[in-house]
Amino acid sequence: MAANRREFLRQVGLGLIAIHTAGAIEYLSPAEARASDAYSFQVLGADERATLAALGEVLLPGCVTEGFCEFIDYQLSLPAEDCLLMLRYLDVPPPYAAFYAAGLAGLDGLANAEHKQGFARCSAEQQTALVRQISFEQPAAWQGPPSPLFYFTLRSDAVDVYYGTEAGFERLDIPYMAHITPTQPW
Repeated sequence: MAANRREFLRQVGLGLIAIHTAGAIEYLSPAEARASDAYSFQVLGADERATLAALGEVLLPGCVTEGFCEFIDYQLSLPAEDCLLMLRYLDVPPPYAAFYAAGLAGLDGLANAEHKQGFARCSAEQQTALVRQISFEQPAAWQGPPSPLFYFTLRSDAVDVYYGTEAGFERLDIPYMAHITPTQPW
């Protein structure tokens, strides 16, 4: 099948990550992109990815293996009208990358204020306590978007990546009954 704009947008609509290899477009699920190391991050820097990965594992263990960071980065690289991140549906104006960057920086800043190290370097217990703090109210040391909104948004994105696939429905022991079955796994 020839790659064209219509086909590409259809695949993006399914939440696939497009990888350009040797002039061809290859569609991968976020988990496949993570496993193959074929995905090149376009928006998130190394420190942001480390914080995002650590946060993802606190929010929903296993979501990083399913391609959580790759999915977030890829969606942030798209035009706002094509983005599938939860933030799009919450009346937050684009660009969405600024929200994610500020939230991740806020989480690192809070971790530094309380534990003298970034969130990714904190112990699992410290990370869990920090996430609990931001989930209900905005801590005094928080510098970023409203922390409960940041928590809700990232938690929703993690759930989408982990459970929003046929494999995710299987994990829940729920029959997958899509109106239109995707041609790709994600």
